[in-house]
Amino acid sequence: MRLLKILLVVLICLAAAGAAFSAGYATHLVLSEAAGHNGQPAKRTLIAEPNQPTTEEALAFKVFWEAWSLVKQNFLGQLPNAHQMTYGAIRGMLAELKDPHTLFEEPRQRQLEKDEHRGRFGGIGVWIYLREADRQFVLTPIENGPAARAGVRDGDVLLRVDDTVVDATKMTREDVVVLVRGPVGERVRISVRRAGEADPRTMEIVREEFQTPSVEWRMLDDRAPNVGYLHITLFTERTDAELQQAVAELRRRGAARLVLDLRDNPGGLLDSAVAVASEFLSDGTVMYERKRDGSERAYPVIKGGVALDLPLVVLVNGGSASASEIVAGALQDLGRCTVVGERSYGKGSVQLVFDLSDGSSVHITVARWLTPARREIDGAGIQPNEIVAVAQEDRDKGRDPQLTAAVARLIAMSK
Repeated sequence: MRLLKILLVVLICLAAAGAAFSAGYATHLVLSEAAGHNGQPAKRTLIAEPNQPTTEEALAFKVFWEAWSLVKQNFLGQLPNAHQMTYGAIRGMLAELKDPHTLFEEPRQRQLEKDEHRGRFGGIGVWIYLREADRQFVLTPIENGPAARAGVRDGDVLLRVDDTVVDATKMTREDVVVLVRGPVGERVRISVRRAGEADPRTMEIVREEFQTPSVEWRMLDDRAPNVGYLHITLFTERTDAELQQAVAELRRRGAARLVLDLRDNPGGLLDSAVAVASEFLSDGTVMYERKRDGSERAYPVIKGGVALDLPLVVLVNGGSASASEIVAGALQDLGRCTVVGERSYGKGSVQLVFDLSDGSSVHITVARWLTPARREIDGAGIQPNEIVAVAQEDRDKGRDPQLTAAVARLIAMSK
């Protein structure tokens, strides 16, 4: 009965409303926030609460148990454990919805997603990779990081994290990363095997905070004077603050016009996308959210943008999705920029994410994004004002014709 209750919790989630986050499919993520003061997003996490199943649901699940009982009695191979069976049943249920963006994430996946969108995590300062030759997880310490200071060396094989044996035949790299990460200031004990040594080494390391910057910037003086370049890799909690700092530094270095590169940006947090778009807009609506009953919610521009006066070109391609499409669509519709590149991915549906009791989560499509001109993003993407493709020959020779076209547009604007 315990498994039945777990499965019913997920069924009830499909009819629930409200959540802190929303995510897309695979890496194409847009996280949605519940409404806060003055129409701005406010974070709120909901945990799915089980309700009593209806009579119809209870009768339907009798068939599930009949089938599972027959499998247990007759199946020749090894049976999955309770968690594996539960997760498989949830995935099968969601697959029946025929929506690739309504999905289930196991606890480890969910934790990595949270870390990614916070833009920071507690860790020991190591890169972890799977060495295919002998199927071992190998460490490379970050210079001057806590692991390096504790004595970890490049090439050390990870054997154990606290009381968990690291087994590459049963664990993914993500599984190992989640074991190593944890609260800042807490200790983690790792055991490693070093080449040329018979006995493993055990070290206790205090986790420190590591940040993953989401904004890269530089001057493009090699292409044209006074052009600043901003590349947003993901929309995290820190992106808007990073963008403000980058714009201030570019201005200090003489930038009078900007290229905003959103290529291969899979998305991120909705409030971050609204804030970033607002840095370039003085007023208007960044986007609309349309629910299944036809009602709409507007996300207004946040006043006080830091780049309202700088001519702007935005770069997109087929890897630009979700939050990056929201930003590009808003700036394009409101006449703030020229968009250059290739049509974006076209991921404009809204998913609410419900955290389940074991740390897993279910992501449920509940609405769609619309640009300020109420263009549908989902399935259509953002069409550039100037289409510029990148050929394989360009990649092989290190050329970037899209960036070249963006700079040419900026130069033309200033004439």
